[in-house]
Amino acid sequence: MRELLHYIDGEFCAASNGRTLPSIEPATAVVYGSLSDGNSNDAARAVATAVRAQSSWGSLAPAERAAWLRKIADGIEARLEEFALAESLDSGKPVFAARTIDIPRAISNFRFFANAAELYASEAHEQHGVGLHYTLRQPLGPVVCISPWNLPIYLLSWKIAPALAFGNCVVAKPSEVTPLTAYLLAQVAHDIGLPPGVLNIVHGTGAGIGNALVSARAIKGVSFTGSTATGSAIAQATAAQFKKLSLEMGGKNATIVFADADFELAVRESVRAAFSNQGQICLCGSRILVEKSLLPKFREAFLTEAAKLIPADPALESTRFGALVSAPHLNKVLGAIARAHEEGGRLLLGGERVRVSGRCEDGYFLGPTVFDQLPNESATNQEEIFGPFATLIPFDNEQAALLHANNSIYGLACALFTSDVKRAHRMAAQLAAGLVWVNTWMQRDLRVPFGGVKSSGLGREGGMDAMRFFTEAKSVTIAY
Repeated sequence: MRELLHYIDGEFCAASNGRTLPSIEPATAVVYGSLSDGNSNDAARAVATAVRAQSSWGSLAPAERAAWLRKIADGIEARLEEFALAESLDSGKPVFAARTIDIPRAISNFRFFANAAELYASEAHEQHGVGLHYTLRQPLGPVVCISPWNLPIYLLSWKIAPALAFGNCVVAKPSEVTPLTAYLLAQVAHDIGLPPGVLNIVHGTGAGIGNALVSARAIKGVSFTGSTATGSAIAQATAAQFKKLSLEMGGKNATIVFADADFELAVRESVRAAFSNQGQICLCGSRILVEKSLLPKFREAFLTEAAKLIPADPALESTRFGALVSAPHLNKVLGAIARAHEEGGRLLLGGERVRVSGRCEDGYFLGPTVFDQLPNESATNQEEIFGPFATLIPFDNEQAALLHANNSIYGLACALFTSDVKRAHRMAAQLAAGLVWVNTWMQRDLRVPFGGVKSSGLGREGGMDAMRFFTEAKSVTIAY
């Protein structure tokens, strides 16, 4: 039984009240570890430690902070296989995906922001004959970084790396559902000798420790990725303190396929967008809008490709589709499937729990599930399900596709498939989404802004937007 502890002030420690939570392997439903269940006392200690370390860390030269980030990246890379196995054990995703996608991206995040810390430039404006105005960007101060369970180390590094790079000490809280890679990250920080208090990682529930972290007056900013409901609660809890917030929340993303699209590309990317990570990515395209003339052909090809994604033991190298993250989440998705039936939808694929033979017979597996004949206004097509669940929705023309895609409280991402370049530009400008991909899905560049609109987000991360979030701008004017 693994004991997963807090990492505070450069040391590992249990929760102050001794409480723990079970850590469960989704693929087997077996408890593999004991997680420290943090409370407000643990939160207070971690915040106080970050406050003490802030002055020395924030005063380091950018190149010195960058060197520490590169050491973290090197430390993760040296233990890549251990991280990949841990993420697969913790989340139920195939170890292949963890090894080739999630862990390498986490390493890249630390290296990218190490470079950004050294290279970013400020602004200067000469007011002719009057004076010179320039902008100083200084560390915001101690910040809280909260990440979800679906991409545990990748999204945590996406927050920690820029926060550290631009001079802020961090108190990080990973999801209590998938804490293992964050615990390994703490080991890396400890092993390289990162100064105590610069990075603190605490565990527990939102009610137990999360609320205390975001409400602490010494915390200057909160970077959160997770559900819209939790993001709303964070916004309300911090409103009176005027903290800087970055909230990347839910999505009900559309994939739009026109009849003139590259057919094989559109089918392949639509399946990938719907079912990557068992559909447990905020960017997944679960509403697939298809031009009516193409729909019969597309539906057949889409179902054929989706059926090839067979749930299997995530520890096997050949596995490309793993388990859902937990029993409650599996039950949530099964409940959404039952509702789709009640709303009159037609089940085209999947729809039932899958039993994987061998060690995984009790695991939380559900194969790709596809419905059609549900209007875009149905609850199934309006509420985030966050699982391997897609719906096919026909549309008549470009305007109808826009109306369907934008008819949602969410506005995170959209993928558009067409060979008409003018149409692509027109629609990209009109789609109510923070990210629009044309003839691809989830092709990311760390230099561009990342975030949603409406109930999907507040603020932007990525590239220099992360620098702007994790720093305060100060205007200086020197008169001639």
